[in-house]
Amino acid sequence: MLLKLLKAERMKLKRSPVWLAFLIMPVIPALLGTLNYLNNLDLLKSEWYSMWTQHTLFTCYFFLPVMIGVYCAYIMRLEHSNHNWNKTLTMPVSRAEVFISKMLTVSFMVFVSEIWIGVLFVVSGKIVGIASAPPYTDIAVWCIFGTLGGIVIAAVQLFLSIYVKSFALPVGIAFAGGLSGLLFLAKNLGHIWPYSLMAYGMNSNAPQELMESGYGTFVAVCVVYIAAVTVMGSMVMNKKDM
Repeated sequence: MLLKLLKAERMKLKRSPVWLAFLIMPVIPALLGTLNYLNNLDLLKSEWYSMWTQHTLFTCYFFLPVMIGVYCAYIMRLEHSNHNWNKTLTMPVSRAEVFISKMLTVSFMVFVSEIWIGVLFVVSGKIVGIASAPPYTDIAVWCIFGTLGGIVIAAVQLFLSIYVKSFALPVGIAFAGGLSGLLFLAKNLGHIWPYSLMAYGMNSNAPQELMESGYGTFVAVCVVYIAAVTVMGSMVMNKKDM
């Protein structure tokens, strides 16, 4: 039944305006990051790696958390509207499966967004004339671990959207969470705060260095967060009158 739920979620999103956010929003931090890089060439000497810090400065703390908030708020808003919860929950599936299907759907959207961000980064570097070859392996690693950190944010946002039926408030929380992520990273707590994990996974502050705590620890923290929030979300949906 989980596969049928995933198919149903895909059909709901097929002609959704949420894809406009996917296409347009990552372009804005790419432009801002590229302009910031060009304006500071006297300080930023590491070409691709320097430009990555500028792109992710805007992407990880402002735009991508908001995008994830939009994804989650929209996918839950579909059920909150027109008593759709009644229709969904009459299906022969557990409420846990409903939550997991939404988690997997948003996770896929985060993954696709990371690919788009990587493409925009490479294109931006080519446009500004960086002569060396793009560090494709590093970009892939950054985007993969950024996806994992983004799924943590998605899990939290989906959990919040169970309670909050409006569209704007969860998106506002995601924006505030992105800003808090910057603060926690500055305090060297980015490896434990859910809204910092995406930027931490993307090595936004030091792309030429490995994570201090190692990728194994990062993956473990993300998996614990995702599992814990998924269990909590499933339990709440089982008990809450939707």
